[in-house]
Amino acid sequence: MIESNVHFPTDINLLWDSGRKCLETIKYIIDEGGKSIAGWRKIKSWKKELKIKMRKLSKISSRGGFHKEEMVKKSTKEYLKKANILSQKVKYFFDHCPLETESDLVRLISLEYFLKMLDKHIDLVYRRLIRGEKIPAQEKIFSIFETYTEWITKGKLRPNVELGKKLLVTTDQYHLIVDYLVVEKQADVDLIIPLVDRLIAKYRIQSLSADKGFWKKEIKELLSVFIPEVVIPKKGKLNAEEKELESSKEYKELKHRHSAIESNINQLECNGLDRCPDRGLYGFKRYVGLGVLSYNLHQIGKYLIMLDKCEENKKKSISKNAA
Repeated sequence: MIESNVHFPTDINLLWDSGRKCLETIKYIIDEGGKSIAGWRKIKSWKKELKIKMRKLSKISSRGGFHKEEMVKKSTKEYLKKANILSQKVKYFFDHCPLETESDLVRLISLEYFLKMLDKHIDLVYRRLIRGEKIPAQEKIFSIFETYTEWITKGKLRPNVELGKKLLVTTDQYHLIVDYLVVEKQADVDLIIPLVDRLIAKYRIQSLSADKGFWKKEIKELLSVFIPEVVIPKKGKLNAEEKELESSKEYKELKHRHSAIESNINQLECNGLDRCPDRGLYGFKRYVGLGVLSYNLHQIGKYLIMLDKCEENKKKSISKNAA
């Protein structure tokens, strides 16, 4: 799991992000082109007022107290009123802004996107806090900047959720990463067959171990045709045959070897693959690739240092015996 460089998302603060970026984009267009467009002298004041209303609603929503629901609805209406006025004002600017340079075109394309996000989150905030709807997951986004970001629940106590992308990593017996994949909204069980296809095309595999999340009876039976030893612990209750298999010495040994992947993942994080500072999905994938390269170079370097030390100790031993 690699985290995106985003703040914790709520529809309230994403609405603020959208309005802020609309105002900043308009200010840039006006200042860069030296344009004189009426009605935009108080951009700084607009940002301040919108942020005050966002902070007020966030505080009321996060605390308890009497009449909380009424206070939330009242504050939401004030916030949405300001956001709706801003949306209409930005639409008027978008329709009447003089298009003089290529830079103006680029900025207007950005403004169109942020205006779309502004209207989207006005709708989401209204539906959730005024009408009391539960927003479907497919309608949510978790960053207006890094739109590829996913909400990942890992079942841990802390942190209970993470924002970013899952990373599928495969290591060999020397702890080198031989395959990796930035996962695009796929379940673990859907990843293992394509992974094995990629691996057997390049390597001769004697054993394969994976986490419980990859277990499926049909998949394990299929993999066993091509790989002599397949170690994927079963989810749920074991029958007598499965208990016997998983208690065998060979199975336990291979399962214990798989535990080394946790230290490999920790080493990846130490090599920079913890929180990605790059922008966009392309930058995210490039950053992951460079992190994997860094990890492998580090592992090779450790092995070469070990060989040098062994050679040095061997020479010292020969010299000592000769003396």
